[in-house]
Amino acid sequence: MAPAFRALSDPSRRLLLDRLFERDGQTLGELCAYLPSMTRFGVMRHLGVLEEAGLVTTRREGREKRHFLNPVPIRLVHDRWISKFAEPVVGAMAAIKTHLEAETMSSPDHVYSVYIKAAPDRVWRAITDGVETEQYYYGTRVNSDWSKGGRIVYEYPDGSVAADGEVLEIDPGRLVTMSFHARWDPEVDAAGPVRMTWAIEPTEDGSSKLTVTTAGLVAGSRMAEEFSGGIVYIVSGLKTLVETGAPMKAEAAVV
Repeated sequence: MAPAFRALSDPSRRLLLDRLFERDGQTLGELCAYLPSMTRFGVMRHLGVLEEAGLVTTRREGREKRHFLNPVPIRLVHDRWISKFAEPVVGAMAAIKTHLEAETMSSPDHVYSVYIKAAPDRVWRAITDGVETEQYYYGTRVNSDWSKGGRIVYEYPDGSVAADGEVLEIDPGRLVTMSFHARWDPEVDAAGPVRMTWAIEPTEDGSSKLTVTTAGLVAGSRMAEEFSGGIVYIVSGLKTLVETGAPMKAEAAVV
């Protein structure tokens, strides 16, 4: 967590995060406009610090490199210290949403990353094993044969369907792209499916980098609001489960 604290200590880096909070997925040129007195190289260095700390993640789109706010590290700080001082469940959720999660992103994509102290095959098992997902995915169990074109269902303990979809692309142990149709609320259900990709990259020290990308969200919609906090909670919960063997304290909410 020390890299995140160091990254946040600089006002220019906090400004860059604020601008990404307002509009996610900006290019270097767009971000440079917010720091007119700083050279392009200086802004690049600040973005490099934020990326190294995990607070910013990037994605190439043609010749452009887009930058996305990644609130997962801050969520982990919250779960470690702040939550025990905040009001139960609702107070903690409201506080973290207000200050840390990008609920008002105008970009239709959410790109969240986290480093996990575990081998890629262990992270893959946490994503695809129903017994594992029950521990961090709001109590839902995933069911799928994980073949291309195969159905995916996330079920509550009572057998009702929280979400379903289809495997669009899969590279076992490394990547799965799926359609994801939320069913837990009529308004969210009516918005239709989005496209989600879970990608695992091995690191030099034997750990893994997990990146979850969601595309097809409509800015300002109920679904976009719920996903902005829900995916952060899920990714944080997966990391906690894999690294400690125990789930985070359950929260009374659905993705």
